[in-house]
Amino acid sequence: MNKVILMGRLTRDPSISYTQANSAQESTCVARYALAVDRRFNRDGERKADFISCVAFGRQAEFAEKYLRKGTKIAITGRIQTGSYTNRDGQKVYTTDVVVEEQEFAESKASGQTAQQNPASASEDGFMEIPDGLEEELPFS
Repeated sequence: MNKVILMGRLTRDPSISYTQANSAQESTCVARYALAVDRRFNRDGERKADFISCVAFGRQAEFAEKYLRKGTKIAITGRIQTGSYTNRDGQKVYTTDVVVEEQEFAESKASGQTAQQNPASASEDGFMEIPDGLEEELPFS
């Protein structure tokens, strides 16, 4: 089984292109972007991220073109696809991409803007601190 689930932030706006259409087919939208995915455990205590190349086709690419921007936090599911090509210098280059099958926002627009403007509101583990006196109002204990 080849299934990937990732959550991270776009490192830049998606790069959009269209395939060339045959006489019988319409061109297909293609979106390429990279996700910065935080590593869960670090030996030295530093926060590190992996930068994962993603490619979306058709409707998923059109969604990326319309709604996704640098810094947007999304969750994706897809599959790993490897490939290779020969560059201009005659060297073989190997590629690995996640082909996006589903993508969705992982936070509201307002919370994303707040987190980017005020990153100190989250603790080191990424969870928001509970304000004093609020514990009595929580529906669980």
